[in-house]
Amino acid sequence: MHDLAALTPLGAAAPKTLQIGAVTISEVVDRALASVSCRQGRKAAFDAAASALFGIELPAPGQSAAGAVWSLIWTGPEQWFAEAPFASHEDIARIVKDGLGDSASVTEQTDGWVRFDIEGAGVVTLMERLCPVPARRMGTGAATRTLMEHMGCLVICRSKGRHFSLLAPRSFAGSLHHALTAAARSIA
Repeated sequence: MHDLAALTPLGAAAPKTLQIGAVTISEVVDRALASVSCRQGRKAAFDAAASALFGIELPAPGQSAAGAVWSLIWTGPEQWFAEAPFASHEDIARIVKDGLGDSASVTEQTDGWVRFDIEGAGVVTLMERLCPVPARRMGTGAATRTLMEHMGCLVICRSKGRHFSLLAPRSFAGSLHHALTAAARSIA
């Protein structure tokens, strides 16, 4: 009998990190992810429950917010992604649903997405080669959807001009990683 072992979105036992020139590309697998939507007619209850659960303000359109444990990313009108450490929030959808009750619809998203973090002095140039997002002007906390090499992605600016997170459907992991490494090599 063999034990089952989890694989990263890139199909390895451990996440990959590459340093190419002034850019570091890291596969991030230590964050749990859930989608959260405020139910119609429940905004007041939702806002109160979300404040108590997350301990941070719900980000406005085009923004994200980070706290001690939780990060929230605006994804649409009255919709967010909630992130938390996987080690303590493996069952993130249940944790969020318990905290928000019937004011929200919550769906597990952790294994449906791949996250790559790109960091370093060359990330803005890399982003400019891959997508039409104004990476040079994005401030810390900015978040937007875009196309990157024909793949729908969510871009979160974690630190202005230095650190971005890219979220894409897990099935695009290999293609997105290839696009990032090719672009990084072209500017190295």
